[in-house]
Amino acid sequence: MYLSTDSTNPQNQDVYALWDRLAEFSVGDGDAALTHLLAALRTMLSARNVLWGVVVRLPSPKRADPLLGWRPRLVRVLDPIPAVAASVQKQFDTLWSRDVDLSQILSMSGDEPFRVRLLFEALPPEWFEGEHYRRHYLDVGFADSISVRIALNDDVRIRLFVFRDAEAPRFSAQDGQRLGFVMRGLRWFHRQQLLSHGLLIANAPLTPAERRVLLALLDGHTEKQIAQRLDQSPNTTHFHVKSIYAKFGVRNRSALTALWLGKLR
Repeated sequence: MYLSTDSTNPQNQDVYALWDRLAEFSVGDGDAALTHLLAALRTMLSARNVLWGVVVRLPSPKRADPLLGWRPRLVRVLDPIPAVAASVQKQFDTLWSRDVDLSQILSMSGDEPFRVRLLFEALPPEWFEGEHYRRHYLDVGFADSISVRIALNDDVRIRLFVFRDAEAPRFSAQDGQRLGFVMRGLRWFHRQQLLSHGLLIANAPLTPAERRVLLALLDGHTEKQIAQRLDQSPNTTHFHVKSIYAKFGVRNRSALTALWLGKLR
């Protein structure tokens, strides 16, 4: 089914409103912005839960690796109830073993820069009789999902899953098109999310303390203000600032901001 992108189409007004709202969040409110996106998608698609994650490609994957070197680096669940959190952790651990499920292999396969998949179209009927579907869907209250993959570069991808329970109808092709329409307009947003974690262009991931300092820097605070805001000494703050500059390969705040705005590679 064709999904109109006409700006006057009433069905698209909530999408445009979402994009506008996300653009209003400050750099330092990146976590709140992500929560807002996931909550909006849950409402928009009458879903049960939403999972957002970052997968990165290992520099030297093992031979015959069914996942082709791709592994998760960050995962965020909108409603991380214990059963869901345990399921996510179990799947994360499985990715480092030999017991990799077909659904995980298919999710990592292919080189398309953007892809939307409906669960019941991507997997064969017999898969829904297996252990993985029971353990990580039915046992945690899910029955169906749509997944979206967005490549930010050759080695970093965003993965998003929207879940429905058994009482809701299966996701339709129109649902997939609508989710794809929303996500295609948010590549800038996901790039900012990764930059805030030091994952897209930094030489090494940021520590939690460095990330707090980075977000304050990008919000325009001085080192003295950051130290007061984070209740730490000026020397500690300066140490984190220097480490951030080194990881991003820049010498000052102006160059760091230019990276954030996409003016430098």
